[in-house]
Amino acid sequence: MFQWQIKAFSELDSVTLYQLLKLRVDIFVVEQACPYPELDNKDLAAEALHLLGYREQELVAYARILPPGLSYPQASIGRVAVAQVARGGGLARDLMARAIAAAQQAWPQAGIQIGAQQYLQRFYQSMGFETVSEVYLEDGIPHLDMVFSATEPTA
Repeated sequence: MFQWQIKAFSELDSVTLYQLLKLRVDIFVVEQACPYPELDNKDLAAEALHLLGYREQELVAYARILPPGLSYPQASIGRVAVAQVARGGGLARDLMARAIAAAQQAWPQAGIQIGAQQYLQRFYQSMGFETVSEVYLEDGIPHLDMVFSATEPTA
């Protein structure tokens, strides 16, 4: 059984906070061998949303949805993470579709911008994002800025 939740930071209990931070660190720091400031204070923003995907009781999918003006003039989706054990079945696509919908519901006129890892450019394009920058290095990893432009993600 799979379950999705969206919570504000103030709604996260200590176990959920631990689980989401562990998932993010396991992927972005350990798996990608990239030491970077994972705790950037953006989680604490009053309007920030945390999209959590559980298989049974295990957190296997996560995305952070930030309000306009915090990372970009538009709303933003970041820290998009799917645990290794849950990859390959379309969960990332479902996660992003839900994150896009949540951002559009929370800030319908704001638009969405992301800083995407370059190797995921085609994936994000298939979700309706367009590249708006040259490749740049962030924490030693090639990234691109992308904005959401489609009315509906493509398959």
